[in-house]
Amino acid sequence: MKDTDKHRGLRNQLVSLLKEKGIVDKNVLATIANIPRHFFLDSGFENFAYQDKAFPIGEEQTISQPYTVAFQTQLLELKKGQKVLEIGTGSGYQTAVLFALGAHVYSIERQNKLFKKTKKLLENLGIRPKHLSFGDGYKGLPDHAPFDSIIVTAGAPIIPQALMAQLKIGGRLVIPLGEDVQEMTVLIRKNETQFEKHEFGEFRFVPLLENKN
Repeated sequence: MKDTDKHRGLRNQLVSLLKEKGIVDKNVLATIANIPRHFFLDSGFENFAYQDKAFPIGEEQTISQPYTVAFQTQLLELKKGQKVLEIGTGSGYQTAVLFALGAHVYSIERQNKLFKKTKKLLENLGIRPKHLSFGDGYKGLPDHAPFDSIIVTAGAPIIPQALMAQLKIGGRLVIPLGEDVQEMTVLIRKNETQFEKHEFGEFRFVPLLENKN
């Protein structure tokens, strides 16, 4: 896999587009500019990797469009060294973004073939999450909780109670909520029992499925 001047130029164009669409977090924009998105796509999609579009990655899953990745990441308000739980490792691109921002990443993928493929890819790229696992994202990772932030990269009909329980007080859960169309939702944990809810517009995600495997 090569990252060329052409790829870097296309990433800079993508970053300019993301700025126009309202992404303001400089760290997020710099990370998008640095990470070769084409590494996370099948070779047939390489020439399209820096379009602001989602693409299939197999197993009925997609790599989210760059704007969605940037938007969700911006909503996390990450600080270096924080523990982040990612529900839906997918292609590994969002994982790479979180890792590059200095997060300690814990990630779950429910599709076994995709999990194995992405685990190998991340290893080859020198991207080392704290923990990668194959399993049910609805359950989270209670053995590694609590987390400073949780990001869900699939559409969920409800907010899983397990994920709410695994969020630190003061932590942020970013989740697309809904069936066919999702409302990007942020929950901020105020104390043991109270959460503050904010909504940030409509998106479309593949569904978060429970106990599929």
